Amino acid sequence: MRARATPYLLVGPASLLLVLFGVLPIVVALVVSMTDMDAAGLGDLSRVSFIGAANYQALFADPSFWQALRNTAFYVLLGVPSVVIVSLVAALALNHTDNRFFRALRSFYFLPAITGIVAIALVWGYLYNSQFGLFNYLLSLVGLPPVPWLSSPAVVKYSVAAVAIWRGTGLNIIIFLAALQGVPREYLEAAALDGASRLRTTWSIVLPLLRFAIFFVTVTTVIAWLQFFDEAFVLTKGGPLGASTSVSLFLFQEGFSGARFGYASAGSVVLFVIIAAVTVVQLRTRRTDADL
Repeated sequence: MRARATPYLLVGPASLLLVLFGVLPIVVALVVSMTDMDAAGLGDLSRVSFIGAANYQALFADPSFWQALRNTAFYVLLGVPSVVIVSLVAALALNHTDNRFFRALRSFYFLPAITGIVAIALVWGYLYNSQFGLFNYLLSLVGLPPVPWLSSPAVVKYSVAAVAIWRGTGLNIIIFLAALQGVPREYLEAAALDGASRLRTTWSIVLPLLRFAIFFVTVTTVIAWLQFFDEAFVLTKGGPLGASTSVSLFLFQEGFSGARFGYASAGSVVLFVIIAAVTVVQLRTRRTDADL
């Protein structure tokens, strides 16, 4: 009995935390999404009424929600490949050297991941400034007109995504570097003896051995970009004209600024379903690869 109970006792605290802070909030959000809860309802639940799927009907008829959904799809399609490729290339470049300079450089690449988003927004806000920003100054040196980085609906999504890509590569570089340390040196030495170039060795030996790390980074990056929020919130507040508003930012604005908690909860449930569906598809893709 003791031997059987010990594993459950060990995982019990973690399971309790998962239920309290993972499963329970999802259930609460699902229940609230079927009500008309607002600021008044927080203090007096008797004012809260059950309205069924009305919030979902209003959500799917809301052009602002569909705009936010399109923006989020844009961020995912642009950001995920960029983050994975840039992180992998940087990790491969940093892995070939092992002196003090490049060890310090690895730490330098990781700094954006641990730097506060407010500080990052201040720096990038000055860089993007349309009047005295560094980017427009560099464009002026080659005779190009200034670009409204954060004030043009056509440009702002790229500007905000660029900050997120720069910020998101640091942690993934560390993950890829850790995976590269597990590549057997014998394989690399055998390839060198056979006359394989560094590019050929990387393509035929290193990358296949990194498939699990690439898969892990891709899954976590997709989930993170589906919840895209920080950069859009601190740089543009979703503007101009909602051009940079993601689904998470839309839900924040509806829930905390508009005090429409039932409506925002319906949106959060929809976002949860989207993330879960995408994750399931990725996991099924992994299961089809026996060597992964």
